[in-house]
Amino acid sequence: MSSASPVPPWDVHRPPAAEGRVFLVTGGNAGIGYFTAEQLAATGATVVLGSRSPARAEAAESSIRSRVPGARVRSVRLDLADLSSLPGAVESLGVARLDAVVHNAGVALDHPPRRETADGHELMFGTNHLGHFALTRWLMPLLSAAPAARVVTVGSFAAKSERLDLDDLQSRRGYRPKRGYGRSKLAQMYFGLELDRRLRAAGSTVSSVVVHPGGALDGLAPARPPLHRPTAGARLRAAPAALLVQGKQAGAWPAVRAVLDPAVRGGRLWGPRVLGLRGRPRAEPLWAQLTEYFVAERLWAASRELTGEDPGAVTV
Repeated sequence: MSSASPVPPWDVHRPPAAEGRVFLVTGGNAGIGYFTAEQLAATGATVVLGSRSPARAEAAESSIRSRVPGARVRSVRLDLADLSSLPGAVESLGVARLDAVVHNAGVALDHPPRRETADGHELMFGTNHLGHFALTRWLMPLLSAAPAARVVTVGSFAAKSERLDLDDLQSRRGYRPKRGYGRSKLAQMYFGLELDRRLRAAGSTVSSVVVHPGGALDGLAPARPPLHRPTAGARLRAAPAALLVQGKQAGAWPAVRAVLDPAVRGGRLWGPRVLGLRGRPRAEPLWAQLTEYFVAERLWAASRELTGEDPGAVTV
């Protein structure tokens, strides 16, 4: 008989304690990022919210403290659309090490016209992908200082039906906002997987995991005033969809598990259990396009050229 203790099943409502650890959640002031931060704060960890808006970050901090007694939560100003601001944002973290970063922040545009970041990149690709790509470079020394840090990249189910156009990453031809969003999230997912391959090759203790929230609707998420107050009409309209999708608090579960579960390994994809749309988090097979490693390599080279940074080169 084996003397090893059985590993308990993962309980989304009772994640393991994480006192003494420090986690950064980009876009932690709203949506899935907020619920990820709230759930991580309940473990006793220090959670830092990365947000463009100090006012929204303050509201998110207050909300978390009202629901998590003794929560260790604070925020830093983080603008992923301005690459030159990222070194200062990382310095303002004021920590000697970082145990995990959740790359969650994102821009989703519904209508033209095409917009650009301060650096001249298409806004969604520049913020969602290039911003996190460059941020990881500046975070890598802090991540490498932790015993076994994780980079958790939040993709999207909207990316599953997309393919990257490596000759038009900036959507200069035939700009369509929803397609641009899906491609920007797909680029993030390629990045997370390619980062893990490069970290493994370098012998780094840092690992990289990719997750997606499935179908996550505001109308099915619990209220978090003043951040989120779904109206009765919004809840009524969302109710029929609950058979297939879920609220944003449940959409946060794959990211939370990827941060905390010691059984999670780098280079994997995690999402909801039921059709990839709802339910408790599980590891799932890589989507077909994500197995095309040559695309990830070309995207990495293009991202390095566009940002002037290389996250895989800083593994001290």
